[in-house]
Amino acid sequence: MLSVLCSGAVTAQAAAAAAAVTRGAVVSGISTGGDGPGEGLGIRLVDAPVARRDDPRARKGVVDHVSPGTTIKRRLEVFNSSAHPMHVSLYAAAADIDHRAFVFAPDRTPNELSSWTTVTPSEIDVAPGHTRMAWFTIRVPRDAWRGERYAVIWAQTTAEPDARHNVGLASRAGIRVYLDIGPGGEPPSDMSIDRLTPERDAGGRPTLVAQVRNTGGRALDLSGSLSLSEGPGGLRAGPYPAQLGVALRPGDTGRLTVVMDPRLPDGPWKADLVVQSGLVKRTVSATVVFPRTGVGRPVTMSAGPLPFVALLAGVIGLAATGLVVRRRRAVSPHDSRRA
Repeated sequence: MLSVLCSGAVTAQAAAAAAAVTRGAVVSGISTGGDGPGEGLGIRLVDAPVARRDDPRARKGVVDHVSPGTTIKRRLEVFNSSAHPMHVSLYAAAADIDHRAFVFAPDRTPNELSSWTTVTPSEIDVAPGHTRMAWFTIRVPRDAWRGERYAVIWAQTTAEPDARHNVGLASRAGIRVYLDIGPGGEPPSDMSIDRLTPERDAGGRPTLVAQVRNTGGRALDLSGSLSLSEGPGGLRAGPYPAQLGVALRPGDTGRLTVVMDPRLPDGPWKADLVVQSGLVKRTVSATVVFPRTGVGRPVTMSAGPLPFVALLAGVIGLAATGLVVRRRRAVSPHDSRRA
């Protein structure tokens, strides 16, 4: 079993109620990956691996690399912030990354990863304003093939239609699971920002679109922020958050969009964009002018400061090169011929 540490990050907000027109229907409200408790049903991950204590993704969901035959067991906390008691079902179901988004299957649709996952207990009652603890266990078979798999651990409460209510309501909140399987070390996570394009959307709002490529071996959930400076009259603006929901498989390329206030002047602006997934962070800067309509031309970017590890490697490399040059200069022509 992997070593774990306690974490207080909430990984799912309360599910929102929905409206329906079909008599006797059950309507689902669904939420995953939120940052705080909402009104109603919620679930959070209590434990995370010690090795990932600094990774914000590991505090919100299960983001692990394990060898075949490994068993993971961790705690969940289910909370009821409503004024009514809840009977909650706990289970795992299928998920995937499709069309640059993390998508989950309807109801209890299984996949390989969800079939390895059990939640104990599977049914709990949670009083108003209270929490209950549960455990989930993932048992990876010894013959599991190499690769990353996805699932969601759900907490669900259902109110069925009855004589007084024509519409039933099923609300569920979940924790995402990204499980990479294979011998040896974990595949590295990395990304590149290949293009930056200023645009103007149909509502007249200036937008900046970053083309991001997953150059590593693990899936990425992109977030980011944009700060503007050196604008007309020395104006500054932001930071503006990037729109969430972009998930990339290894090798995928997607668009991360930042939308700004329509009253923002066209520019020119100095744009500093930060794109992040977990511990992977990339920063680029560019001078942008937003078009009056439609799509502008891609701009020339300059990369942000190199990570400390890269700078250290460069310094060591230069020092080693200088040492070799000095050693070569110290060798006499006679010694060179003899060598």
